[in-house]
Amino acid sequence: MGAADRRGTRLPGARLVADHRARPGGGAGRAFGRAHQPRHRRGAHVTARLLEVADLSILYDGRPVVQDVSFAIAPGEVLALVGESGSGKTTTAMAVLGLLPPNGRIARGAVRLDGTDIARWPERRLAALRGARLSLIPQDPVTSLNPVRSVGAQVAEVLRIHGERDGPGLRARVLELLERVGLEPAALRAGQYPHELSGGMRQRVLIAIAVALRPALIVADEPTSALDVTVQRRILDLLDELRRQDGTAVLLVTHDLGVAADRADRIVVLRDGRIQEAGPVRQVLAAPRSAYARQLLRDAPSLTTHRHRPAASGGDLAVQVRGLVQDFPGRDGAPFRAVDGVGFAVRQGTTHALVGESGSGKTTTARCVAGFLRPTAGEVLVGDTDVTALRGEALRHFRRQVQLVYQNPYASLDPRQTVARIVEEPLLNFEPVAKAERLRRVAAMTERVGLPGELLARHPRALSGGQRQRVAIARALILQPRVLVLDEAVSALDVTVQAQILALLEELQRGLGLTYLFVSHDLAVVRLIADTVTVMLAGRVEEAGPVEQVFQAPRSDYARELIEAIPGRAAPQTLESVP
Repeated sequence: MGAADRRGTRLPGARLVADHRARPGGGAGRAFGRAHQPRHRRGAHVTARLLEVADLSILYDGRPVVQDVSFAIAPGEVLALVGESGSGKTTTAMAVLGLLPPNGRIARGAVRLDGTDIARWPERRLAALRGARLSLIPQDPVTSLNPVRSVGAQVAEVLRIHGERDGPGLRARVLELLERVGLEPAALRAGQYPHELSGGMRQRVLIAIAVALRPALIVADEPTSALDVTVQRRILDLLDELRRQDGTAVLLVTHDLGVAADRADRIVVLRDGRIQEAGPVRQVLAAPRSAYARQLLRDAPSLTTHRHRPAASGGDLAVQVRGLVQDFPGRDGAPFRAVDGVGFAVRQGTTHALVGESGSGKTTTARCVAGFLRPTAGEVLVGDTDVTALRGEALRHFRRQVQLVYQNPYASLDPRQTVARIVEEPLLNFEPVAKAERLRRVAAMTERVGLPGELLARHPRALSGGQRQRVAIARALILQPRVLVLDEAVSALDVTVQAQILALLEELQRGLGLTYLFVSHDLAVVRLIADTVTVMLAGRVEEAGPVEQVFQAPRSDYARELIEAIPGRAAPQTLESVP
């Protein structure tokens, strides 16, 4: 989603789905009755149209961002809008809700709800629809919920706006909604604040708000992109269940073709604001007509079952972790054990993955390997160096051998520095050389990671997400480290950009003999890039071994659950048959 797409949407979730103070009996209420809509069955032929978007074109500051987009959604149906950031999918969805940012406007076209064109309705009339007929599940539960109001108060807001009075009846309805989305014990959850809940639990709160008034259509804008794979499956299962119960239609905005394959009835593929492909999901995935749709299929890790490279046997051990324990102070003063007896070994020139849900201890383990945390117990060897024994200047110089590439390329680069300065900075800190030599090395490294020379004078804000991550990789490699720790290094990227960065990492590994410690919750990516894997749960090793062995015949129930949660199982084919 581009910057223009995001403008105007980062508001509390309750406001997004319930920012409407319609008068009882107002025009919007009369225009749209609350008659029960027929329930849709996947694969059935449906002619009724709940929503019709016809020849929609949208401008931002006079610049076209969506052009001639048309589709329709039947009651109870799921339609997926798929595409990269900047494709126009979120802008299209926000236009349906009447939530375009101030610099955006509908230039032409129609948005018909139950046959009535609402595209140019004034805000007062549109506001009356939100929550009652149209609802939104936004992407980020962290920024979409009000941090200073309890969960129960935020769910109650949408009910109160629509006429529910304070009292036992309102509280009972709030608890019923929380129970319905699986937030139990509901009385406890109602009194908690967003920061006291996990990411999956916060997303359930947003779903409770969205379904409170049983709307006819829910717009789900990347509702699981920030969640672990198992939590993602539970949230999508919940949406399916609620849809079946209420006959609600869903407009699903996603960049994940695997999610679309599993959950949608039909799909619309967008690129640069235009439709590239549209039709039933199985038809589009089995025989994509457009080159862009075929590229998306080839790049989607969840739809790819084969490895892009042969398994590497490697040479000497580059990293050895033995009996690693990491404690942190707990709330009550008692220590909290984040890592408990973890051990693994990584051979030089290979990739070892640490996988698990949030809180499994994988990032803590990686930071111990990189020397950024001193473990409570255990041993970490990088080559022949005992990292746990290093102090002061010796530890600082050790960090030349192990470099980190962080998850978010938008936050890990200094916005005040140029690309050249960002890549050059480690040389200034560790290896004082003449300016001409520094500039030569910077130019050579940025070229090695596929960045054009003209970008060296630019700042991060002028780069795409993929270009920023290439800058981060160049900065990490400028000191010629032996080991690269990649902490969710591709999880914030669109599928096509992600594929490009993964291909770059493999090329760099072959060319430079690098060893990777790859931290990820995305098992589809791990299946493609890693040679060996350690599956972690609650700080402990659940399973470990070669990737093929673990994925094809997992021994532990938890590893099996993670693997089965990889989206894309409903796809009619795998990547190998896509031309």
